[in-house]
Amino acid sequence: MKEIKEIIKAYARSRKTGEKVALATVVQVDGSSYRRPGARMLVTENGQLTGAISGGCLEGDALKKAQLVIFKKKSMLVTYDTTDEDDAKFGVGLGCNGIIHILMEPIDEEQENNPIALLQQCVNDRNDKVLVTFYDVKNKRSSQIGTCLLYNKEEYFPNLNFNQIGQSAQSFAREKSQEAIATKKSTIWPLSDGSNLHAFVEFVPAAIKLLIFGAGNDVQPLTQLAAVLGWEMTLADGRSDHATTDRFPLVDQVLSGKAIDILSQIHADRRTAVVLMTHNFNYDLEVMRGLYPYQFPYLGVLGPRKKLEKLVENLSLSGIDLNEEDQKVIFGPMGLNIGAESPEEIALSIIAEIKTVISGHNPVHLKAKKGPIHADEKGSLEP
Repeated sequence: MKEIKEIIKAYARSRKTGEKVALATVVQVDGSSYRRPGARMLVTENGQLTGAISGGCLEGDALKKAQLVIFKKKSMLVTYDTTDEDDAKFGVGLGCNGIIHILMEPIDEEQENNPIALLQQCVNDRNDKVLVTFYDVKNKRSSQIGTCLLYNKEEYFPNLNFNQIGQSAQSFAREKSQEAIATKKSTIWPLSDGSNLHAFVEFVPAAIKLLIFGAGNDVQPLTQLAAVLGWEMTLADGRSDHATTDRFPLVDQVLSGKAIDILSQIHADRRTAVVLMTHNFNYDLEVMRGLYPYQFPYLGVLGPRKKLEKLVENLSLSGIDLNEEDQKVIFGPMGLNIGAESPEEIALSIIAEIKTVISGHNPVHLKAKKGPIHADEKGSLEP
């Protein structure tokens, strides 16, 4: 999500300067590559890049292709075959072993729901979205249909290219969009209408939201790491001299006051992580009581296990008995066991645990994982 937001910002700057732009999107990967389908890069006619489609290996050549697309005002599909041992043709040793298909689209700011406008709608609220992109793997140099449809809950937002394709392809896109919302997975499908078209049906979840209760010095590195990842953040504390924007300039919303008053101003959803770092037992207890029932996937409690046990005991005394499902979302002591000692290392362990939980993964060494790095156990594309 951070990449999408940065591309939107860069597009807004280019409109002010009058620069033409093109959007490069990884739509299909056969084998291994550094970036997966859904990776994007905005290219201006003057060569400014925002985002990335690889680890830096393809950007140079992709820049030239994108500038050509801008000049011709015509989209195209570009394929890089990194399975070829002669990597010298790209100017570097790629070190990957895959075939990467990248869609290059010129952006017409006058077109309603152009690809960047569809990306903009992805960040307008915290609903799950689906983007549908059509591309032709056999006729790469011909004009591509491209990023043409956004699905937001029960509402569709097509652009001109979508309206120009056949009814069967339109129905197909709508059907697969609904499936992606239900499964929360991105998929790639060949159309069965006799054409060479493929559809990249991309599930786009909201950014991870971090609700931080606590405004001590140990919270500062946590907000810095979360900002690097593009997470949305709200920070709250009972101490008004600690919970300030001067101390936490990277946080989206800073609140101070009693827990009961602050809880009425926030909302936690399935992409939200809550962390308790107030170092104040009673404040933490009020937060745990006020957020119940827990409809979010992660509630982290800083401190020893005995502290959490005491919090649970006090909740029970107040009439809240946590069942097995409630206990699953509570992590205390929070963080992965990476040998963390300093506040910065502790922040890293907390961030890593949150990402693991919300992604639905188990923390393991990648060298111990069976199969491709980026595929889940069933081989689906990860969001």
